[in-house]
Amino acid sequence: MKRSSALLDAGAIALSGLCLLHCLALPLLAAMLPLMGVWAQAEWVHALFVAIAAPVTGFALWRAHRQHRLPVLAMAGAAIGLLLLLAGAMGWPSHDAETPITVVGSLLLASTHVWNAWRRHRH
Repeated sequence: MKRSSALLDAGAIALSGLCLLHCLALPLLAAMLPLMGVWAQAEWVHALFVAIAAPVTGFALWRAHRQHRLPVLAMAGAAIGLLLLLAGAMGWPSHDAETPITVVGSLLLASTHVWNAWRRHRH
């Protein structure tokens, strides 16, 4: 069970990293490659990242919680991170705030999974 939890955390961290890469690197590539600009601005990409991140995070933290009770701060960090990703995907509160909100959400979510992995290895 420990190995599958490690894989879930690693997968969730990788997905958060992909979100971060999407938000920071793709706009630079989009300036050079018009085709990448179309993909980077596609709304379905944001929705896809959130649709993948939410169940992976939920399952990873649920499994971790079954082994060792998770602190409220870990659950709150994951929930806030997912909400920020969702807000960014929906363009809320504005289109201009989409990238910073998504970056903060990705970092918060990845940090929560790193903390969870650290706690698991500590026990």
